[in-house]
Amino acid sequence: MLQTLAQVIKPFDLRNSSEQEYVAINVFANRLRAEQLPDDPPIPIDEMVQGWKNMPSFQYIPTWVVWSADGSQIIARAHVSWLDVPENRHLVDWRIMVLPEYRQQGWAKRLLPFIAETTRGEDRHTMFTSTDERVPAGAVFMERLGAGAGLAFHTNQLNIVELNRDLLREWQERVQERAAGFELGYWDSAYPEEDIQAVSDLMQVMNTAPRGTLNVEDERFTPEQLRQIEKSIFARGNQRRAAYVREKATGKFAGFTQVMWNSNRPQILQQMETGVFPEYRNHGLGRWLKAAMLDKVLREHPEIILVRTGNADSNAAMLKINNELGFKPYISTTVWQVEINQVEKYLQNHA
Repeated sequence: MLQTLAQVIKPFDLRNSSEQEYVAINVFANRLRAEQLPDDPPIPIDEMVQGWKNMPSFQYIPTWVVWSADGSQIIARAHVSWLDVPENRHLVDWRIMVLPEYRQQGWAKRLLPFIAETTRGEDRHTMFTSTDERVPAGAVFMERLGAGAGLAFHTNQLNIVELNRDLLREWQERVQERAAGFELGYWDSAYPEEDIQAVSDLMQVMNTAPRGTLNVEDERFTPEQLRQIEKSIFARGNQRRAAYVREKATGKFAGFTQVMWNSNRPQILQQMETGVFPEYRNHGLGRWLKAAMLDKVLREHPEIILVRTGNADSNAAMLKINNELGFKPYISTTVWQVEINQVEKYLQNHA
């Protein structure tokens, strides 16, 4: 089957392709983006390409695309990705995406062998992917494959016109009594060199986030890896803002939050990670971080209209904070988990 399809299914080198190829994959990606986020602007080609060209050296994303019969457009894409780090060496993440008018034609089943062979070749066995409510066909395919729903989460959205600014002030004032032993600070761009090891340690707080039934280990990024991740983020034109709190007596970081803003989408702010170590919880630090960061960024970028964030449906503590701020469900997503043996069995049965 793979040889028969070789003329239409071809590898795509994300780091080094021709201008024509990059144009085609950008058009394809923005077609799917318009389906999922119809009110959002498309991603400019330069932003997309610079992100790929500056990917961390420890990140691998073998990719295949399906070209139309006349070679004028990409109609489907598949990739499998992993990080070459000590943790989670059993794991890959994969995606298959097909333009709406080419669905129900068997392309997912034809692309899946490339993903399975690569996963097996890398001696990995647990495969994650995600689907969302905007494209119901994805969940249907995962159920046919025999995958299990490992984690349910939502992209939640805050419309700034509904934000209670008095609540932001109240949270920042209230914490002065509850958390007098802590101080707040900011990193407005790259992490300072003197703090980079502490930032690496701080990031591990995200290992306390809910994982559902996903077979995933704690992960840790070294200072060098964090610098490579920064390079990729900034190459895409993103501005990152981080706020942290640390204990005055010890200087130890207790928690942090990060947001991302891009001038190509000036009305949208992406709320990224927020975490407080368990031993520092119940002092109002999470609310302090979120309120202070929103207050700061909205003053810097008054053009922001929407704030989006991703939350596991089981993350009650963070959802409580976000709900109080006015975040509402925007897109429902499921992370699926399937073992390579099950994928290979499916392929054998549907050869």
